[in-house]
Parts: sequence; structure tokens; C-alpha cells
Amino acid sequence: MQFISYDKQLLTLSEIEKPQLKPHEVLVKVIAIGVNRADCMQRQGKYPAPEGDSPILGLECAGNVVQVGRDVDAYWLSKSVFTLCAGGAYSEYVAVDAAQLMRLPHGVSMAEGAAISEVFLTAYGALFKLGGLQKEQTALIHAGASGVGGAAIQMAKREGATVVTTVSSDDKCKHARRLGADHTINYKTTDFVEYMKANRLSANVIVDPVSGRYLNKNAVIAAMDCQIIMLAFLDGRYAEVDFARLLQKRITFHASTLRNRSRTFKRQLRDEFVTRFYDDIENKKFDFNIYKTLPWQQANEAHSILERNENAGKVVLTLE
Repeated sequence: MQFISYDKQLLTLSEIEKPQLKPHEVLVKVIAIGVNRADCMQRQGKYPAPEGDSPILGLECAGNVVQVGRDVDAYWLSKSVFTLCAGGAYSEYVAVDAAQLMRLPHGVSMAEGAAISEVFLTAYGALFKLGGLQKEQTALIHAGASGVGGAAIQMAKREGATVVTTVSSDDKCKHARRLGADHTINYKTTDFVEYMKANRLSANVIVDPVSGRYLNKNAVIAAMDCQIIMLAFLDGRYAEVDFARLLQKRITFHASTLRNRSRTFKRQLRDEFVTRFYDDIENKKFDFNIYKTLPWQQANEAHSILERNENAGKVVLTLE
């Protein structure tokens, strides 16, 4: 099969043998691939695949099941699906844990399906599994124009929360409002702490891929018993912390990644997400938030879009 390899940070089409299935896996003929910052970091040598995962790039895809493992229900054969992948999605075929598959609903395109799994499951885990977000609470979502940010905005609104988000431009503010955000803050022109103070807002749950200097700023506008979920550290890996303020507000701080979670955790996360939000996917209540779709031969451009922070939403690669 063909797959996208990388050497000296350049992505090129290469050939390799199809993956051999384990008993719990299915083989998916890939039609569309969701592109994530983790892919860029892996290409740059900064985020190697966990032991046991495919070294090929790609954490999510949509496609058709063409083979099932010995222990897998034959129901899945020939089904159209979208799914997380333990690496390997940048290829014509990928082996996937069958218990993580989600059926692609009628009327949802392969490109849309490829834009769901990684960002919606990450956002779900942050907001609800770790954050415990409740109706009428307030969620502060940093990087609201990202894939995870857009998914988080929409799920938080579906659950009846007030959503505050930070983005890097006025155009991205408009994009976040279109997805449902109640308050959008261009952090390049407005300090989010001052904005939230002026509007008498405090956050019960904060989803933060920025970290660094944001930790103390988050604490200032956190409500009592706030849950802060750190997904990345775009502002840098070190920061001075005002522990007195964390203690004063009984703030809980979670550092969370999805990629290196156990198969059991990912299966449970998938099941909880499906129970809570699959009907909304099937009924197209969500905007799947695609910024651009490109043929997979243009994978280098897809990565460049993310690295320039150009996108408002997901970039998807297609094989057809």
C-alpha cells in the first residue's frame, strides 16, 4: 500500500506492506484523514509514537472496513466508519481497534467523519470526563478556532453552558461565535482576564492548550473549585505559579493527552461520547468545522497551514 512517510521533515508518498491484523482489530480502507498538530510535531521529531503504536503519522480517519480480525463481530465488515487510530492513518489502509470504531451516519461525508474523532473525543474528555462541566456553568476555551476548540464550544453549548473563548484574530472571533461561543476574545488586542472581570465572568472549567503564562491568568478568573485541563503548552513548558491562588480557589489542575492513553481508556471514552453525542452527529447538529480539504499528495501544505496558525477549524486530507 501507499503511505505518507517523512524524512528531514518532508512528507512524501512511499510504499509499505499492509498492516497485519490483531484479533481485536479491523482493516480500514482510508478515504479521508484528519490532520492534527500532533502529526506536525511527530514529523518534526518532537512527538514520537508511543511504544506499540504505528510509526506512520495519523491519529484519525474515515473509511470503509474491508477486513475484520478473528475476535471482531462481522457486523463491521463493509461498514463506513470514522475512528481514532493508534497512528497509521496517513496510509491507504490502517489497522484499528474495532471497539473504537464509530459508524459513519448517512449524510455525513468521509471528510466530515475524518474531522470528528480526535478533536471531539479530546474535547469531550477535557470538558466532561475531567472537567465535569454542568448546565449553566461557564467554560473558558482557549484556542477556540482550533479543531479541539471548535468541538468544545459546540458540546459545551449543547449541554447548556456559557462559553467564553480566546482566539488570535477578529475573523476567528466571528468563526467561534458562529459555532456558538457567547463571548469571543481576540487575545492580541484584549486581555482575557480584564474582559472576564469587566463582564463579571468566572470559569468553572478551563480547556487550555496554551499553558505557560496562562496558568496564573486562568487562576485569576477561575471560579471556586475550577477544573483546569491543560492539553498542550504552546506558550512554553515552564512557568512560575501562584500556589496561594490555586489553594484559595481549590483549583484542580489536570495535564491530559489522549494519544498515550490505554486502549481501555479510549474505548470507554468512545462509548461515553457515543452515548451522549452520537445522535447529534447523526442529525448533523454539529458543524464539523472543516477549514480546508486537500488531496493527500498535498500533505506538506496541510501541515504548513497548521504551523502558520492559519486555520479556523480542521484540515482534512482525502485519498479519493
